[in-house]
Amino acid sequence: MANDPIHQFHINTIVPIEVGGIDFSFTNASLFMVATVAIAAGFLYFSTSQRSLIPGRAQSVAEMSYEFVANMLREGAGSQGMKFFPLVLSLFMFILTANLLGMVPYFFTVTSQIIVTFALSMLVVGLVVVYGFYKHGLRFLKLFVPSGVPGVLMPLVISIEVISFIARPISLSVRLFANMLAGHITLKVFAGFVASLGALGALGIGTAILPLIMTVALTGLEFLVAFLQAYVFAVLTCMYLNDALHPDGH
Repeated sequence: MANDPIHQFHINTIVPIEVGGIDFSFTNASLFMVATVAIAAGFLYFSTSQRSLIPGRAQSVAEMSYEFVANMLREGAGSQGMKFFPLVLSLFMFILTANLLGMVPYFFTVTSQIIVTFALSMLVVGLVVVYGFYKHGLRFLKLFVPSGVPGVLMPLVISIEVISFIARPISLSVRLFANMLAGHITLKVFAGFVASLGALGALGIGTAILPLIMTVALTGLEFLVAFLQAYVFAVLTCMYLNDALHPDGH
């Protein structure tokens, strides 16, 4: 069980709750989602609650996070996109914090669950559709009609654009889920090699050096991936919100 790379992703019930035959149990995934929200919100609150002209380390990190997401949103969706800043910052901080918590031994990686990443993706795409029709009405459908396309190719191009839009929540969720899942499995496999070889005595300890080096290298890589995946999700969110703000591309 200790060397099973899949066991770390199992959903375990902590408090069983059933309402009308529907399972609402509080699980380890629920616990770490609550912990993720509490840590991210607590860090931003306490690091900025006593702001000073010369910021400390915590305040500097909070301000850098704020400016980083704000600049990302301005570049991706323009100045009008700043109305969605709370959403994009919340998504970025939630995913980043969840990814980093997953790096702690024996902790649960929330973003390795496809249902979690798909829910986040549907939130983004659903907001794009609702706000697009609210703001532009049927003119939002111009998103699927690129300008300058010959009439004979229009049905094909529109079909491609519609399929591409429908695939957005799938690609957005699978990208985050697959990267976290694959990375943690690979890390667990190499760590298992170290433990197994180390149990074989002096010869095993000597041969465990290579998988130990790989484990350390993969750990560093996973910390980088934790940030990159939060960044990619936030960047794509900004791009999709730009479609809701400017469906005609202008």
